[in-house]
Amino acid sequence: MRAAYDEIADWYETEFLPSTTPGDPLGIRRAITEHLGTGTGRCLEIGCGTGVHAAQVRELGLTPFGADLSAGMLGHASSRLPVTRADASRLPFADASFDAAITVVAHTDMPAYPAVLREARRVLRPGGRFVHIGVHPAFCGGFADRSDPAAVVIRPGYLDGHWTKDSWTSNGVRDKVGASHWPLPGLLNAFLAAGLVFEGFSEGGAPVPTVFSIRTSAVSR
Repeated sequence: MRAAYDEIADWYETEFLPSTTPGDPLGIRRAITEHLGTGTGRCLEIGCGTGVHAAQVRELGLTPFGADLSAGMLGHASSRLPVTRADASRLPFADASFDAAITVVAHTDMPAYPAVLREARRVLRPGGRFVHIGVHPAFCGGFADRSDPAAVVIRPGYLDGHWTKDSWTSNGVRDKVGASHWPLPGLLNAFLAAGLVFEGFSEGGAPVPTVFSIRTSAVSR
């Protein structure tokens, strides 16, 4: 199956990422360090894209692996970490085969995200950590106009879980491949339904948060 990101993989790697990664303006690196922490073992990045977070995962002591649906994105990621092309809602890994898992700014690309969370729980060893770092469900979406970062305008639409290409900018990803949306209660309840236990939360970006991060652990069964 051809993934939406196949069309923009080269642009994403060579133009979009270099324009957004100087420093850590959204606090993504900080969130990975804070919530994933140091350790050993195997860490799966679900929706790894071009694999740009693999180096930081290694710095924390873990061995990174990646899974993504887009062959185009994996073409860039394969030089950064071992990768598998897979649907995140049906991961081709055995139960309890990873010590940790993360997803970074990817959940809006996964229309079946509750199923992805269940898969994350399944492939984690009991007590393994799952870290979600995603666009902020209350302040980012087709309903949010962020053209003035000091005064984000929230229009009707937050309460509607939907897929959209509506965007306040033509320089981002949403207008090119579309995105799904979960209001905050629906997102958090999906973690609970998957059997993940909340351990911590954080926000990133200023003056209005852009990123919402969640640290969880997999309960024993």
